[in-house]
Amino acid sequence: MEKYRYRVTVDGRIFDVTVEELAAFPSMQEKGIACHQEELPSSQLPPDLLSIGAWVDVEAPMPGSIVELAVKKGDVVKAGDVLLILEAMKMENEITAPQGGRVQEILVQAGDTVAAGDILLRLVS
Repeated sequence: MEKYRYRVTVDGRIFDVTVEELAAFPSMQEKGIACHQEELPSSQLPPDLLSIGAWVDVEAPMPGSIVELAVKKGDVVKAGDVLLILEAMKMENEITAPQGGRVQEILVQAGDTVAAGDILLRLVS
């Protein structure tokens, strides 16, 4: 199976991604299985999902421990605003908002230990 590397830009943010080619599988329709896809009407969606636009997960750039949260759920932030303080190798690092938005969810609290790549919080626009 081949892997392909791409650089993708989404809303001004650059991501390096690897795409792996998978073996081809016949679709459900090719196998004679009826399939139907239906979107839920907005009346059946949870209220907090109705207001969500695009979101970005803010990840820990390095392993460390959370010293302080500078925001709370629902806060509106601008790109560059400090979201939290992460201590790594006895240095305090400000983790800032990569874009403006509203803090939708905070997945850590002061005292938590995180690994590089762990999701710290989610911002929605």
